[in-house]
Amino acid sequence: LKIRSAPGLPPILADVTQFNQVMINLCVNARDAMPGGGCIEIATTQIDLDETATRAHPGVAPGPYVQIAVADTGVGIPPEIIDHIFDPFFTTKANDKGTGLGLSTVRGIMKGHQGFIVAESTVGTGTTFFLYFPALVRAATA
Repeated sequence: LKIRSAPGLPPILADVTQFNQVMINLCVNARDAMPGGGCIEIATTQIDLDETATRAHPGVAPGPYVQIAVADTGVGIPPEIIDHIFDPFFTTKANDKGTGLGLSTVRGIMKGHQGFIVAESTVGTGTTFFLYFPALVRAATA
């Protein structure tokens, strides 16, 4: 496990229990994608998203975000199914290993926080999930 945290990140407003649920789900999925072992890396950074970047995510406003990337060196997700991984009850795991609700729940939690999640994957190399939480922008005081 590697953790890289950018210095000086702005705060986010998030429900702690739901945040933990998101992180645990992504890390357990990453572990499961690496049956022979591997590396999970969690990295944080601040990013400013413009209208073009947020257009594909209804309800998401342009502005500053804290990005959390959860990457693994696992088997990867085939291109023909990556568009379905956030669908409820979609799973590639055996019936006794998963319900197919984990990633759809993560997407719902991110939407409830006015953020979003994106997945990038290469078969044989691994997968990275990018979480985008709106940064809290504090008004300047006189």
